[in-house]
Amino acid sequence: MVEIFSKRDGPRREDVQIRRFIEQNRGVITKLADHLSNGRYSLSQKPRELPQPDGLIINIGNTPVVESVPEPRIRATPNGRVIAVDVNSGRQLQHFGDIRETSSGKIFTLAVKGNGYIAPLDDATTEALVDMDGVIIGTSYDVEELTADIGRRIDMVPET
Repeated sequence: MVEIFSKRDGPRREDVQIRRFIEQNRGVITKLADHLSNGRYSLSQKPRELPQPDGLIINIGNTPVVESVPEPRIRATPNGRVIAVDVNSGRQLQHFGDIRETSSGKIFTLAVKGNGYIAPLDDATTEALVDMDGVIIGTSYDVEELTADIGRRIDMVPET
């Protein structure tokens, strides 16, 4: 046997009774809510007027970003990348290569296609730095000297 229950039109009898009970006791409910919230309940129910500016409209969102002229510096990162960064924004401008650990010590690997780089340096930069590929970095020639040499060759200032 199958019983079919269909939804009636209109609110349920229990809902009507509860709504009527709440409306009859609205004053007591408001007093209790004000007592528990130190009067904030009644204040929250009042409509609030927003202050209107005196002819001055300030829009903080969507302000145009002023493009500054990048001030490049060459530096070696702690993970061995030799890059040019913008001093103002901190963004990387160019990647020159990596300092890699080999069996003979640390060497500088230039970022060219022959060394397996996906985004190699442009031809002018590669031409200026080609003889630095494979330079051994140690006590006689350290990372600071490497960044200074790269900066001199491509007319950028190394980071100090």
